[in-house]
Amino acid sequence: MLMLFFTVALVHLVALMSPGPDFFFVSQTAVSRSRKEAMMGVFGITCGVMVWSGVALLGLNLILEKMAWLHNIIMVGGGLYLCWMGYQMLRGALKKQETSAEEPHVELATSGRSFMKGLLTNLANPKAIIYFGSVFSLFVGDSVGAGARWGIFVLIALETFAWFTVVASLFALPAMRRGYQRLAKWIDGFAGALFAGFGIHLIISR
Repeated sequence: MLMLFFTVALVHLVALMSPGPDFFFVSQTAVSRSRKEAMMGVFGITCGVMVWSGVALLGLNLILEKMAWLHNIIMVGGGLYLCWMGYQMLRGALKKQETSAEEPHVELATSGRSFMKGLLTNLANPKAIIYFGSVFSLFVGDSVGAGARWGIFVLIALETFAWFTVVASLFALPAMRRGYQRLAKWIDGFAGALFAGFGIHLIISR
């Protein structure tokens, strides 16, 4: 049992550490807005992971196998949302280029909005769909009891929250924020292009 938990924790950590929409959302929010806003996004991402892991523990891979149309809807819907996020970031980057960069901070979003963005970014994350629908499901076969499944569920949630808390805290450091102020339009433009790229890839690869 301990070996199962250790294996799941290790595999999930590797999945978390590979950059994707969640990472870029948290880091960009922390460096451009505040650690508080980024942490609300982290709460949203953690809730999204809890949804995915809960569904995976109930048999996400079997659902996707039997309902291919649902898989396509999830992929297209997620791709469109990521494209929209990318468009918003690219538009923000263009606005920074057109206006004077005298103000030290961009306009702050509400905490609730950051939470929802984090939640929707994770739910639309192609990595999450693929990971929880295939790799993660390999570790939660019929031989895994209810107690172990609950333990894995809690482990995944805590590990996700801990990792992105580190990311938010790191990118909210004053040195990071000062660097962002000098390169804001390029960072936002790069992040926007990545989000749009993730979205387009998700739509065409379904």
